[in-house]
Amino acid sequence: MTKLMIIVPAYNEQEVLKSSIERLWQIENELKQSQQITMDSGILIVDDGSADQTWPIIEQLHQKQPAISGLRFSRNFGHQAALLAGLTTAVWDADVMITIDADLQDDPEKIPAMIEQYQAGCEIVYGVRSDRQTDSWFKRNTAELFYGLMHKMGVTMIPDSADFRLLSNRAVHALLKYSERGLFLRGLVPQLGFQTGRVEYRRTPRLAGKTKYSLKKMVGLALNGITSLTSIPLRLIFWLGMLACMLAIGMGIFTLTVHLLGKAMQGWSSLMLSLWFIGGVQLMSIGVIGEYLSKVLVEVKHRPRFIVDQHLK
Repeated sequence: MTKLMIIVPAYNEQEVLKSSIERLWQIENELKQSQQITMDSGILIVDDGSADQTWPIIEQLHQKQPAISGLRFSRNFGHQAALLAGLTTAVWDADVMITIDADLQDDPEKIPAMIEQYQAGCEIVYGVRSDRQTDSWFKRNTAELFYGLMHKMGVTMIPDSADFRLLSNRAVHALLKYSERGLFLRGLVPQLGFQTGRVEYRRTPRLAGKTKYSLKKMVGLALNGITSLTSIPLRLIFWLGMLACMLAIGMGIFTLTVHLLGKAMQGWSSLMLSLWFIGGVQLMSIGVIGEYLSKVLVEVKHRPRFIVDQHLK
């Protein structure tokens, strides 16, 4: 049989954590009774430096059921780091790992279907949203724009997938060979290869509390994904520079022609427009290059991706 570890990242989730873990534990018990997973399968909760009662709740759950374990970060390192910490801890003991957010907006009832696909030979099983009606108009459309943009830049991603996925022990060991600090697991996991499957589900509203993924964090995650997985923006700067040069040559020919025809006039507006355009292109280009340089700086420092303060085993 398969030993399963469900990994749940949590950041200030005191409103929903207890009920979410109870639901996941019930699903695990049903799988144990049907002999699809081993009796020592469990749940690992990663507290990403919460400032509320998340960690005390994890301690209570662990005391009540030792198979529910916990990791506590020394501070907030981010959602992707919490996922990686859970995988790094569980890979030495579990045959298969499933990651799911604490709010359970991703349907946990699809976990048995994921296990079935794993037992049929899939090393990776993606949870894919078939309906995003619970998302706001802005979030839904920006997500579609992001996935479309990444596809055009040659990045392999699973559209409408989140961090609800199953990974085999072998897949996790392969994933841990990627040592970059700027983590974007939605882009890294498809690079692993292996046989994959998918389960579709409808995303549901949060039972309580508010989402911890603000607009700022979503934009940061998207930028991290682009700069971590593709160098296309740097190439676009080159072609943008070529376009600006061609426009400059065209304006030079036009200006010389007008001068030779004796129709030259002082053009303050056209001059200012040209200056603003060239200045904007330069500043944008420097910004993109700076973004990539900042990622290089972070990587060469080799700082830890997370620091564990406490570990309930």
